[in-house]
Amino acid sequence: MFMRVLLRPLVLAGLTVILAGATGPTWEHWRTIPGVFDVAGPRRDGSLVVAGNGVLYLVDPSGNVSPFARGAQGYAGEAGGAESYLTVSSGHDVSAAGCSFAPDDVFVLRLHAPLGVTRIDGQGHATPFATVMGVESLGGIAFDTTGSFGFRLLVSGPSKGKTVIAAIDCKGVVAFITQTAPTFEGGLAVAPAGFGPYAGDLMAPDELSGAIYAIAPDGTSSVAAMSGLPSGPDTGVESVAFVPQGFSQGGAAYYSDRATPGNPHPGTDSLLRLTSPYLTGAAVHDGDLLGATEGGATMVDVRCDVTCRVVTVVAVTSTSHGEGHIAFTINPVPTPSPIPIAIPVRSPAAPDRGPLLLGGILAVLAGLTIAIALVLRRRSRGTS
Repeated sequence: MFMRVLLRPLVLAGLTVILAGATGPTWEHWRTIPGVFDVAGPRRDGSLVVAGNGVLYLVDPSGNVSPFARGAQGYAGEAGGAESYLTVSSGHDVSAAGCSFAPDDVFVLRLHAPLGVTRIDGQGHATPFATVMGVESLGGIAFDTTGSFGFRLLVSGPSKGKTVIAAIDCKGVVAFITQTAPTFEGGLAVAPAGFGPYAGDLMAPDELSGAIYAIAPDGTSSVAAMSGLPSGPDTGVESVAFVPQGFSQGGAAYYSDRATPGNPHPGTDSLLRLTSPYLTGAAVHDGDLLGATEGGATMVDVRCDVTCRVVTVVAVTSTSHGEGHIAFTINPVPTPSPIPIAIPVRSPAAPDRGPLLLGGILAVLAGLTIAIALVLRRRSRGTS
């Protein structure tokens, strides 16, 4: 009886490690934000810019939420819950234009006429920035931080069954990269150096097919990878983003879970969070591409050298309704996100959990060894 009581917590601890390793990471519903549909940043002060229900918020590293860009000179958002995605400038010179994008400036898609982009400075003052002609709407925005597109702001939108991609310099001058890219929308990102044959390309998700496209600076397109996750309208891969350097040493990824009543994935109006220990534990490296779905917020990791390999890192399908970009913060390490104990059906592409499983087994064996030693010691004292 003594041994059974002693072993129970030790065995359960070991089994928790094993089961958590089998399940893999899952998103934490970190902060509630009404109508949340996009997140960008961080700014230099470490805060994220979050969009929800046509207004903007700042969320600091501790999770405090405050209104941003309100008042007479502030941002007047889109009516009807339109998904006016946004991005934050980290500050880049555009030598061809002889000007710079200011750090912390926010650029938001303008989805009413004239279609284009609105700029919001670091103090929350909004002004028109650029008008984009020849598109039916706008559905993607990202900064080129590599220089392959001249450090310009990239926006995309549908036109006649294709996708138009435009590059906008720091003076608001618009130039077209292509008007015949494949269909896509959602969170976009430019690949850093080291991402195999797609370094410097604009990476774009297609929820309908599950494809992740690469659009080169000359406008040519190719399929870099297939997500292997469920696909279709309001279901497939919605956002792609590159894990920044230093993330493996501490940080978190964030994604919007928008409440969408009547949808198979109704969402919760939450800013989701997943901290770096669980992503690095799932074999995610700095410089990898993460791709998250709209339906269920499942996620893959894509790593490219000569070829690309795709591994599922969030396999647990939930009621989440993912929208917009994936954003990252680096250090200090936040409180870890939870890992579920239940064992779901895993994707064939799920990463190897061998090290975690071995750790759980070793924990159980260590518990058994300690328990046996204590029992023998107790018996020895009883006979002395």
